[in-house]
Amino acid sequence: MALAATTITVGAQTNPFFNYKNWTTPRGTYPFNEIKISDYMPAFEEGMRQGLAEIDVIVNNPKAPTFANTIEAYEKSGQLLSVVASCFYNLTNAETNDELQKLEMELSPKMSEYSSAIRLNEGLFKRIKAVYDQRDKLKLTKEQQKMLQDIYDSFANNGANLSPEDKETYRQLSSRLSQLTLQFGQNVLKATNAWSMLLTDESQLAGLNDDTKKMLRKNAEAKGLDGYLLNLKPTTYIPVMQDCDNRDIRRELYTAYNSRCIGGEFDNTAVIVDIANTRLQLARLFGKDCYADKALVKTMAKNKESVYRLLDQMRDAYMPVARKEAEELQQYATEHGLYAKLQPWDWSYYSKKLKAEKYSITDDDLRPYFELENVKKGVFGLAKRLYGITFKENKNIQVYNPEVSAYEVFDEKGKYLAVYYCDFHPRDGKRGGAWMNDFKPQWMEGKKNSRPHIVNVMNFTRATDDKPALLTYDEVRTFLHEFGHGLHGMLTQCQYSSMSGTNVPRDFVELPSQFNENFIDEKEFLDTFAKHYLTGEALPQELLDKMHASQTYHAAYACARQLSFGYLDMAWHTLTEPFQAPEALTVQEAVMRFGDEAMAQVQLLPLVPNTQMETAFTHIFSGGYAAGYYGYKWSELLDADAFSVFKAAARKRGGSIFDKTSADLFRKNILERGGTEDPMELYKRFRGGEPTIDAILERDGVKAIVF
Repeated sequence: MALAATTITVGAQTNPFFNYKNWTTPRGTYPFNEIKISDYMPAFEEGMRQGLAEIDVIVNNPKAPTFANTIEAYEKSGQLLSVVASCFYNLTNAETNDELQKLEMELSPKMSEYSSAIRLNEGLFKRIKAVYDQRDKLKLTKEQQKMLQDIYDSFANNGANLSPEDKETYRQLSSRLSQLTLQFGQNVLKATNAWSMLLTDESQLAGLNDDTKKMLRKNAEAKGLDGYLLNLKPTTYIPVMQDCDNRDIRRELYTAYNSRCIGGEFDNTAVIVDIANTRLQLARLFGKDCYADKALVKTMAKNKESVYRLLDQMRDAYMPVARKEAEELQQYATEHGLYAKLQPWDWSYYSKKLKAEKYSITDDDLRPYFELENVKKGVFGLAKRLYGITFKENKNIQVYNPEVSAYEVFDEKGKYLAVYYCDFHPRDGKRGGAWMNDFKPQWMEGKKNSRPHIVNVMNFTRATDDKPALLTYDEVRTFLHEFGHGLHGMLTQCQYSSMSGTNVPRDFVELPSQFNENFIDEKEFLDTFAKHYLTGEALPQELLDKMHASQTYHAAYACARQLSFGYLDMAWHTLTEPFQAPEALTVQEAVMRFGDEAMAQVQLLPLVPNTQMETAFTHIFSGGYAAGYYGYKWSELLDADAFSVFKAAARKRGGSIFDKTSADLFRKNILERGGTEDPMELYKRFRGGEPTIDAILERDGVKAIVF
């Protein structure tokens, strides 16, 4: 039973969040132009009040617990809070500022307390358990069965079965962990934005192309400076590390990037220890030896042994090849004047040059064919060819930044499917990386299908004064990746919002995104959009051949790098005793040594004193991937196996990689089903069997070995 919407006035204006059911914006999208920062706290507080009141209605219902009056009622509770939180937390990632960050810190303990008040509500859990205990007698759909199981498990895994004393401990630990992870992420963003280096001598930038130099000059002009301003954003860091001939500049940039939050104002070393130890304490409350034992129960992997088995299998397959790649690059660098051991700030630089010599192809060769607007048409066109969906820009949909574009999405019959926002370029208020999220999930309200509002956020190369935004090959791949997540959100067809879209286990969520990346290597796809931005010429066959020949270049090194992150993640989250710095070491030294030792078995380059990526490893310390980073490699195995279905179908049915039969199977069994069933069962329904490691080894050019 939902409460009526409340009207609250702030100053002379009505808070727009309290009228969310009556928004007159297209498709009920957020009225960003009307929302002020001062609206958030009152809306959060009222949303929490309403949410708790709705829980009280469920708990105090005199009727016996049923699926409808307990499970469905719980699923529908807290709608106002969901509306304001979806807006707020999307913006704190993509369009934040000091005021929003301060508000985020203030909200963190309140939201944690709200969550605990529900999760530890004994009356609510009693009713949920009563329904759960009679689940075999209820005539529930598969989705309802899965939701009932998930809701029961979410309470059990969040303290519902704990003693009163342990529940209070759980409440305190959860609140502390929420604040720590938030602090970690904010420190990384602040440290990233705080560093810059002004160069006034253009000769120090030898090797960089004109577009990058123009960007660096614009960086300086934006700060009222004269010269070339380097920062730690990907659009600066990557080209400088790849192209700058000045080794000292590369070393300084590398060191700055990999020493973020090690000491100083934004130090994260002690924060990491607090996060890891707090997670261990939480795990012990539930009788688990380590946090990974608690976190992995609801994943495809199920346990830490399966995770380590995957990491070790890939290590054994890829490391011999990766070592040969490193030896080859060392020899190449020596032949080209580097009379020292290859260092981390040398890898990208010499790797790009060797690749260019081997395959005579560089990012600069490909960029002219990857103009952003054409890429966008190509990515949208891929969705149309596979799934029949189309995108129509609607400038009447309000956006949170003028750079953002908004589209209405329609299915093959012209029926409205979703709203899609895309946000392409870096800003000071946007964190690094790329991601997908939803402003509104999908669910069914009776016979009405309430469709989702999806956003993709990226940090791609900007246009210059004389050129449009020309993307690198990797940026196009990233777009396809995030758009794959977007398709997972847009195509979903579920009854309940908590089951729809990307609400799936972490080691399954990357399948649609990584699967989508595969098309960038297909000529049939590239021919639909890869045109020279000046001449309109299609990407030449010669470049395509070189690009294909180069696809396995340093694939083993890239795998080793990802495995190192997975081993680091598991090391922190398989601790069975609280982390403590030995007497001879400071906390900072101990944290860095721990990270170095965790990654040692896949280490290919020398360690650099006073650098370690873990202090800025937002994925596992503030981004929800704790004990889950292995999921990227797990999903990579799945995506290679899944794409092999399309490749095989193309060979059998006329040669088109846009195989409609395979696409329909993928859509109906993966993209539409969200978290409504066990992910392995969904995958087997699409594939006809369980995945194997063969396809990924073949794709990466790594000789298969017997495990």
